[in-house]
Amino acid sequence: MMKKEISSKKRAPDAKNKGLGLIFLIGFMGSGKTTLGRKLASRLGYMFMDLDHIFEAQEGMTIGEYFAKYGEDAFRQLESEVLKNNPYPENAVIATGGGLPCFFDNIEWMNAHGKTIYIKLAPKTLADRLQNEKDERPLLRERHGEALVQFIAEKLEEREPYYNKANIIANGLSLTAERVEELLNFKK
Repeated sequence: MMKKEISSKKRAPDAKNKGLGLIFLIGFMGSGKTTLGRKLASRLGYMFMDLDHIFEAQEGMTIGEYFAKYGEDAFRQLESEVLKNNPYPENAVIATGGGLPCFFDNIEWMNAHGKTIYIKLAPKTLADRLQNEKDERPLLRERHGEALVQFIAEKLEEREPYYNKANIIANGLSLTAERVEELLNFKK
């Protein structure tokens, strides 16, 4: 069953977190963008938005189904449109798709309209996290074990030049909402 949750309720931000604006979480699939994003939004009193879920609700199908029906190029084009045309509140935490920063001018757009945080993890850690989710991830379906680790390593090599344009690069191991809040307040 497709998950329909798009955003979570927000509470009023406290004084030190006022004005952080839009916070985009970027990183490879399995890095924890959605999980951390929900916790960070709750901690800051901001709305949480998951662009993958918005895409799926807008198109009425999962990303995997869209990929299979229209291909990656069409997906990337529409994904970019969802990013740039979505109505955002003044303050929000936004989880992006893993490849979104790497296409068109998406990373530059996010940096111009908010703060970006790259959740960085090693290929082996990502593979361990993704092992049981491969059916939901079109790019991973046929990969197992060392082939999965190798695929992730190669994709990271392609994507890191974009990910590294983030305002903040955070080690994803044991990364907490509290630590991200500290990093954001330090970078103000």
